Amino acid sequence: MASLGVNPSRTPQGPGPGAASSGFSSPAPVAGPREAEEEEVEEEEELAEIHLCVLWNSGYMGIAYYDTSDSTIYFMPDAPDHESLKLLQRGLEISKQRLLSGNYSFIPDSMTATEKILFLSSIIPFDCLLTVRALGGLLKFLGRRRIGVELEDYNVSVPILGFKKFMLTHLVNIDQDTYSVLQIFKSESHPSAYKVASGLKEGLSLFGILNRCRCKRGEKLLRLWFTRPTHDLGELNSRLDVIQFFLLPQNLDMAQMLHRLLGHIKNVPLILKRMKLSHTKVSDWQVLYKTVYGALGLRDACRSLPQSIQLFRDIAQEFSDDLHHIASLIGKVVDFEGSLAENRFTVLPNIDPEIDEKKRRLMGLPSFLTEVARKELENLDSRIPSCSVIYIPLIGFLLSIPRLPFMVEASDFEINGLDFMFLSEEKLHYRSARTKELDALLGDLHCEIRDQETLLMYQLQCQVLARAAVLTQVLDLASRLDVLLALASAARDYGYSRPRYSPQVLGVRIQNGRHPLMELCARTFVPNSTECGGDKGRVKVITGPNSSGKSIYLKQVGLITFMALVGSFVPAEEAEIGAVDAIFTRIHSCESISLGLSTFMIDLNQVAKAVNNATAQSLVLIDEFGKGTNTVDGLALLAAVLRHWLARGPTCPHIFVATNFLSLVQLQLLPQGPLVQYLTMETCEDGNDLVFFYQVCEGVAKASHASHTAAQAGLPDKLVARGKEVSDLIRSGKPIKPLKDLLKKNQMENCQTLVDKFMKLDLEDPNLDLNIFMSQEVLPAATSIL
Repeated sequence: MASLGVNPSRTPQGPGPGAASSGFSSPAPVAGPREAEEEEVEEEEELAEIHLCVLWNSGYMGIAYYDTSDSTIYFMPDAPDHESLKLLQRGLEISKQRLLSGNYSFIPDSMTATEKILFLSSIIPFDCLLTVRALGGLLKFLGRRRIGVELEDYNVSVPILGFKKFMLTHLVNIDQDTYSVLQIFKSESHPSAYKVASGLKEGLSLFGILNRCRCKRGEKLLRLWFTRPTHDLGELNSRLDVIQFFLLPQNLDMAQMLHRLLGHIKNVPLILKRMKLSHTKVSDWQVLYKTVYGALGLRDACRSLPQSIQLFRDIAQEFSDDLHHIASLIGKVVDFEGSLAENRFTVLPNIDPEIDEKKRRLMGLPSFLTEVARKELENLDSRIPSCSVIYIPLIGFLLSIPRLPFMVEASDFEINGLDFMFLSEEKLHYRSARTKELDALLGDLHCEIRDQETLLMYQLQCQVLARAAVLTQVLDLASRLDVLLALASAARDYGYSRPRYSPQVLGVRIQNGRHPLMELCARTFVPNSTECGGDKGRVKVITGPNSSGKSIYLKQVGLITFMALVGSFVPAEEAEIGAVDAIFTRIHSCESISLGLSTFMIDLNQVAKAVNNATAQSLVLIDEFGKGTNTVDGLALLAAVLRHWLARGPTCPHIFVATNFLSLVQLQLLPQGPLVQYLTMETCEDGNDLVFFYQVCEGVAKASHASHTAAQAGLPDKLVARGKEVSDLIRSGKPIKPLKDLLKKNQMENCQTLVDKFMKLDLEDPNLDLNIFMSQEVLPAATSIL
């Protein structure tokens, strides 16, 4: 489940050199990195300890550890790994309660329980279930061991001065909200009626359009790359080199041939597992044979390709002659047709002379047994019309006689010189002297053949398992080749180009970029360029009418950056990607009843993640933040967040903000300077119509043109006109009066309703009280009539 360990030796503060850290910590002073020798000597007096909790489950890993040197808990959000382990599934709710009930010095005592939950939810990713369970296990361990407070009173808890998030080296931090809003993954219910309960299929998503892998292992590796974007330039360029090679026109035939060969690569680890357990199926030998021969075809093809490309060189070298040995052994030993016919492992002729001889005897048995039966019939009672000698595995040879009418009781089955065995399908089966002689002479041929062939299968399995390492290497390299061929195919069909990586450039530069999903759905797509780097324009404020393409532009920037960070070609004429360590988004509110949070609180949590964790190398995409509350409050929050980042100067993240708060510019709520750049979506008014060009240009929108969007949405013209009129009155500061025609119409309707009620009264009814009618009907209606 979780492994808890103690390391009493001195360790560096924080995640260490192999990880990048970011997050929230208490404002209390914390010791800095120990670089000077004097500090090291001082630290040796009180050795630091690291208490680590690791939870692995279904290919994902959650890590949390406590550093006694600064009394801080570090956690890593759920990260995928190659292995698939099935471990403890319980403890999630207990871990949540343990986290929420903890006594943390950085949380003010004045906070209520609800406020504390909201505060912690902006720091700890409660949607990362393994991380939450790892944190819960770590807190339980710290509470039991009472780390650092062993000699204190029991009511004194272990000091926790902050929570900090860290990521594995070279990995780019992307949370689940970003994966969702950018449509990198999108699962949909399977249309098949047989898979409604559990089956899911990939919807319209980036993964869906790029996944052209031939083997399941390749598809799994592509998904792993998507969940592990990296800024390791060596790894990224090695992927791009392969894609670029296959995009050359002269290499198209080679790419198609390799693509066909990859279709033969199957799930070898599962077969090897069955071999170790001696559960091998007949189909496993066929699959393994095709996989090995497919791998040999890949090796021969890659040996003819440029060895300057690392992947081709690895396949040519790692696919050793052991593969040929395995294929040769399987091809010479296994009788695939016979195995399928008998549904068991059988060997070809001329492998074992003893097996061949026994099979020859078994094949000649029918004619031989017919002659034996003829001789047996001569010695039987004349009332028995016929007999036969049969062979039954594990039982041997038997004399079979049809049941005669006088054979009613069991005593009637007795025949002199024969031993009765059993009755089956109106046939009596006996052992005779001749059948016993056959058992001694020929033995149980069928079982003996089966046993000997099983022994040969075991020997063959041992030969294969001894070379399991090369088979595993085949699967890894073939999966990598499969993914890169898939990415190359998509790049060829969609017109993608190779991105460049410039660590010295902070930000991204995109020339005529396109949204990879929207361009497939729209008849025409207008490309847009993006440039954010250096100290200029780090915060880009994008304004424009509704439906002018602001959100698409934000997602386009995020998707192109993401594709470059997984080693794919990108939908742009040119793209230069700088050092990007994280992508944060606040574009769509991922609402859920289970969260128990309002839409605006979810928006605030998403922004809080970016505020607490974004660095100078982070990309932040914010769309319409602040619209979920009062206009003034939402505008103030948006301005406060942007001013917070702008105050960091050169360490400000690269921020793209799309908003309809034109007052943000009109009231000059942001400081003037080179860090801020204002962009808008170009439009043109043609009479009463508004024409969208979907082109980004410098400037600020003059109006949101909400009435035009409302008319496009199908609202009645009267409502649109009235809304525009009220909007103009609010801008000019004039009072808003109700429409006279509408008011008069409402008065007439109210009068008619009151008259109808009066006409229904029975004035001759002695129980009628007109005073009640006046007080309950006439007087309340008077306010709306007069």
